[in-house]
Amino acid sequence: MANPVKYLQVNRAKIYKDPTLMEEMTELLWGDRVEVLSLDERQNQIKVKARWVKEGYIHAKTGGENVLGDKPLLELYFIDVGQGDGVLVVTPDREHILIDGGYPRDSQPHGKSAADFVDWKYIVDYGERKIVLDAMISSHCDYDHYGGLWDLLSLKQKHELEADEIEIKRFYHAGVSWWKSTDEERFLGRTEDGYLVDLLEGKASVDKGLSSGSDLRLQGKWAEFIKCIADSGTTIDRLAYNPENGFDYLPGFEDEKPVKIKVLGPIERTINGKAALKELGKPSQNTNGNSILLRLDYGRAKILLTGDLNKNSQQYILEAFKGNRQELAADVVKACHHGSDDCSFEFLESVQAAVTIISSGDDESHAHPRPNIVAASGITGFKTIRDDEMITPLVYNTEIARSLRMGRPFKITHDDFSSDLGEVDIEMKDMQKARLSYKVTPSGALSSKSKTKPLNKLRVIDGIVYGLVNIRTDGDKILCATLNESKQKWDIKTFSSRF
Repeated sequence: MANPVKYLQVNRAKIYKDPTLMEEMTELLWGDRVEVLSLDERQNQIKVKARWVKEGYIHAKTGGENVLGDKPLLELYFIDVGQGDGVLVVTPDREHILIDGGYPRDSQPHGKSAADFVDWKYIVDYGERKIVLDAMISSHCDYDHYGGLWDLLSLKQKHELEADEIEIKRFYHAGVSWWKSTDEERFLGRTEDGYLVDLLEGKASVDKGLSSGSDLRLQGKWAEFIKCIADSGTTIDRLAYNPENGFDYLPGFEDEKPVKIKVLGPIERTINGKAALKELGKPSQNTNGNSILLRLDYGRAKILLTGDLNKNSQQYILEAFKGNRQELAADVVKACHHGSDDCSFEFLESVQAAVTIISSGDDESHAHPRPNIVAASGITGFKTIRDDEMITPLVYNTEIARSLRMGRPFKITHDDFSSDLGEVDIEMKDMQKARLSYKVTPSGALSSKSKTKPLNKLRVIDGIVYGLVNIRTDGDKILCATLNESKQKWDIKTFSSRF
């Protein structure tokens, strides 16, 4: 018989090693899933399994309040994928949506993508061997967004994940795609009247785009990724908002559902009888600018997920929402394009987010986030002051939230080293004479560079705490949390939705 599942209903609670409740093991966060192994009300303690702890103890009550309850929360995990985006949404009904995933693991310097976090969530946190995603969404066709999604389906990467089985129920994309034809090796398709008209649609469109006999064929890594999705049997659809047709919702998350997911972009128009998206400039401006724009509503809480929107697209969206810009307002926003300064200040003013979350990497050449955008996110944010202390706006950055433990090598040993004299043990203490050759692969690069340095010039990474930003809400209160590595405790901020 399965253990009862409860959810933490206080902001934080410690798990202890034994019933004395003296030695701390870890700290739980509001909304965390907990399996109850036994309850001793006389001792005010509960034996639990949670996160990586297979057996520990927590207080049953604190301040007269029950620590555990039956109500799960809406949870969003903004995953540190280096350069790129990765967001896992878990609804109170325990539906799972993965939006973007960073570069694929084999193109990451740290060898991790969003797939690793999803794998951990199911295997360690839930104790389940099968990953089930109700929806997988690629906000647009850039490698630093769809690559980590690929890791969940690619046979090349599957053996590195612990899950035995992965089911993706539905896959959604933005429509703008990389194509090739007899005349063009790599382009975004034809334009008509200032709009992109060669959009990828559902299964029939995908099959045609993957056919070697088609005049217009999907190109490059994007083609390989879409083929992998198609081969999995997953349903494939395009998302957009057409002002002529009214608002649409992500299927399964319509207006009558507890969690509503409204599709606000890309803005679609009908050109010569065909669906079309705005031509915004050079190719990168079109892939980024035509990103999927979603707003999640739960109770009073509103969360805006923006992909890589740029200034041209933001201005176009503002024009489309003229007289209705409250649709863009949100408590929490994922910053557009990793904090790039290709950004509309007026768009940020329309969102007026209480919390901005920037997903950026520290080993890439874009210098994200830009300081003026960090500042703009603050001054356009919704301000709340309590007891002469600023509660909001808040600005989080996955890159800043990440931390490393580093050490200095001081000795090399090699037991039973084979030599002409037989097996000997080696101990080397002069690190200046010991040289190490290694390969460096920048985020998203397809090839690595070889380097050699003396060991006294190098450092050992002893551990990495990834810059995960947690957002939890019951539809009224919103909690933001990052892990403080030195204390192994959560740094928590809470506030109420203004809507």
